[in-house]
Amino acid sequence: MIQREELILIGHYNKPHGVVGEISATVDVDFDVLQSLSCLVSEIDGIYVPFFVNACRPKTTETVLLTIDGIANEQMASRLVNHDIFALKRDFSDASEEADADGYPLDYFIGFELRDSDDCRVGDIIDVDEQTENAIFIVDRDGTELMVPANDDLIVEFDIDKRLMVMDIPEGLLDLND
Repeated sequence: MIQREELILIGHYNKPHGVVGEISATVDVDFDVLQSLSCLVSEIDGIYVPFFVNACRPKTTETVLLTIDGIANEQMASRLVNHDIFALKRDFSDASEEADADGYPLDYFIGFELRDSDDCRVGDIIDVDEQTENAIFIVDRDGTELMVPANDDLIVEFDIDKRLMVMDIPEGLLDLND
């Protein structure tokens, strides 16, 4: 049985597209990453259910059209409308250490240790706030919450095995949290 702790939120289903079961979805991962996932998971009646994608094609920069195994008509596809789409964390763990952070949903980095470019510990990433135009990592620094922009340009490197992220944090930015 799939548990919530094993999942990363990557998007949501929009509405059926056509009459053969295709459905549009808004996703927060690159198209190539989406195609490499073993399955998509959604909560149905309190249980996390895997769905296997037969076909995927881009519609807009943020929207894709999905054909899902077992979803054969508009009525079946409409049951997924407005459901969240999750991916298995292990699908991302198998990725290369050389991967660009752009390919990962920001939730993936929750639990990573954050260090600055001088290799000084900043704290642990405990949450991501995506309610604003610019996403923010919420970092626990010895019981104090810091806000650090989750900007790919600031990420110097990350190590999946060590669960470590190094960022080039602009001087004085951490002092703004005081």
